[in-house]
Amino acid sequence: MQLEPNTSVLSRVGALRRLSLALAALGAGASLASAAVIDFSDLTLAPNSFFNGGPTTNSTGWTSGGATFGNSYNSSWGGFWNGLVYSNVNDTTTPGFGNQYAAFTGAGVGGSGIYAVAYSGPAAFINLPAGTFAQSVYLTNTTYAALDMLNGSPFSKKFGGETGDDEDFFDVIITGYTGLGGTGAVTGFVTFRLADYTFADNSQDYIVNTWSYVDLTPLGAAASLIFTWNSSDVGEYGINTPTYVALDNLTVIPEPANAAGLAGVVALALLGFRRRKLRR
Repeated sequence: MQLEPNTSVLSRVGALRRLSLALAALGAGASLASAAVIDFSDLTLAPNSFFNGGPTTNSTGWTSGGATFGNSYNSSWGGFWNGLVYSNVNDTTTPGFGNQYAAFTGAGVGGSGIYAVAYSGPAAFINLPAGTFAQSVYLTNTTYAALDMLNGSPFSKKFGGETGDDEDFFDVIITGYTGLGGTGAVTGFVTFRLADYTFADNSQDYIVNTWSYVDLTPLGAAASLIFTWNSSDVGEYGINTPTYVALDNLTVIPEPANAAGLAGVVALALLGFRRRKLRR
């Protein structure tokens, strides 16, 4: 008398398990298929040049791939700016502020032409395309920051000091916010070390000189990203290390509404099964 119901229950459980796995796979596939890479290929520049917001005074930013990149440009003092610019400058050897727009790799990810450069200030933010979350980005040093850390300058120290034993470091911190322009609640932090001289073995010390993949999923449901910096080289007026980072291939994914819907279907199916079981 009990064999038939048990067989029926096992059959329904197996079917539900298969349904759950199929829906999960479908959701994952849809998410992967919908990922978008913002690689700045929709922008144009003359060879070995950049766009820093000028000559418009107090520009409010620029767009690429549906994202808005903060920028504030002021024509005073020869064109002061903060936030983000886009560039294809390929100078990896000239030190100093005059070479502030170059990635230390000499090109974008995979040798592509245009990448972005972020510099500290109120406009150092990215507003993500509506309905998306940040999945990942590639980061590297700028030539300006890398050569300052490698050799020192009149304004910043040589990392490691004269003996190489100084425990220096340089980080960029990406913070997610629920509102645009770095407003609202904090959703999470991601810290990437652009230079690390804290190892006991000095041969392990490094300054990043390649494009590095950085996972941004810890930022969760962020609508915007803010860039800030931290360094061991700090003076009376703040960080002495040039607070720049180059970035490329920002990948965004849709908000997980579809995944939530799929999970809901499975939950309802399981609830229906439990109710039927109780009625038997």
